[in-house]
Amino acid sequence: MTQRTAILSIDGRSIELPILSGTLGPDVIDTRALGHHGLFTYDPGFLSTASCASDISFIDGDQGLLYYRGYPIEQLAEQSDFLEVSYLLLHGELPNEAQKRDFLAKVGKESMLHDQMGKFFQGFRRDSHPMAVMVGVVGAMSAFYRHSSDAFDPVQRQTAGLRLLAKVPTIAAWSYKYNEGEPFMYPQKRLNYAENFLYMMFATPCEEYLPNPILARALDRIFILHADHEQNASSSTVRVAGSSGANPFACIAAGIASLWGPLHGGANEATLKMLEEIGDVSRIGEYIKRAKDKTDSFRLMGFGHRVYKNMDPRAALMRQTCHEVLDELGLNDDPLFKLALELEKIALEDEYFIQKKLYPNVDFYSGIVMRAMGIPNSMFTAIFALARTVGWVAQWQEMISEPEHRIARPRQLYTGAQRRDFVPMEQRG
Repeated sequence: MTQRTAILSIDGRSIELPILSGTLGPDVIDTRALGHHGLFTYDPGFLSTASCASDISFIDGDQGLLYYRGYPIEQLAEQSDFLEVSYLLLHGELPNEAQKRDFLAKVGKESMLHDQMGKFFQGFRRDSHPMAVMVGVVGAMSAFYRHSSDAFDPVQRQTAGLRLLAKVPTIAAWSYKYNEGEPFMYPQKRLNYAENFLYMMFATPCEEYLPNPILARALDRIFILHADHEQNASSSTVRVAGSSGANPFACIAAGIASLWGPLHGGANEATLKMLEEIGDVSRIGEYIKRAKDKTDSFRLMGFGHRVYKNMDPRAALMRQTCHEVLDELGLNDDPLFKLALELEKIALEDEYFIQKKLYPNVDFYSGIVMRAMGIPNSMFTAIFALARTVGWVAQWQEMISEPEHRIARPRQLYTGAQRRDFVPMEQRG
């Protein structure tokens, strides 16, 4: 088969660039040869640049598709569980019964934190944002788990991945407990991944705590739906940080820091703040009108998506989950949730939103679900980071094990001063 090429003509020169095809998605032009001709591409935000080859997840924003290792996200979220999906992301295939049992045992064994790490939390103010605590504590894991910090050792990479998957929920839950001034609760081997997180968040030594299975399943779905999402800002951050051979704990801490940015991981928190600002069902019309006004800076948070030009494939199942949780907790008449559901109804029926395909996205529903569970807004992004950890680990492992692995070194279009000579102070005007 003849390889297709793109021909770039510059000042009478012709440069042939190979066109590469993946298994899904648009073809890409391999521009690596441009450097030999003293040229580089210019693409701020990398919106038209494939920064890597990956077989972990795939998005088609126009069709509203999200696949993990080829499996549609809807099938995984409905029929699987988070740790099974984690195994898929890390190993490339779904586990058989024996493999899953072994994987669950290994994750359960690693869920405890080193005892001294409990003291590490005490260095933070009690009102510290949970994401600030997570960045610090996850980054500090390299000081406690030195024998799984070598990025170039395949065995240590696997151990580090397991430790991050197992321990980040404990770190996230303890960041909440520290905020609340409550004692830390240790993970229980009798509980599954989502149940354990709820237990560490809400249990106290004073009384027995039994996680609600419907709430645990809803949280498990949130984890699955947020586990990976192609080359987003935080995953790209993990890859760039890891390209230098940095230890995995530092790389994941870098991903958490990137996710903390309000343009990335704070959408569900922003949705709840918007609902609180609207305040009452009677004011929805006013805010719908503002959302349609191009001169008004107000935006309906939780509607539409930068990547998905159609319905967010994660939203339909999250919508179902949202109603299951509200029914279970008897919160359908809660003023905030009634407001949310009425806003959803209007947006789905309003011609303006239909034409612009501003459908409710996964963040709209996940924020409602977490608020109903009693999880505070400040923990929303921390839970996102918890869920995304396995995706970051999979991206990091794939990047560092590539035969053509190289340290990331983007180029730039320099727009500063040309060469000029230093002028002594007494000669300056």
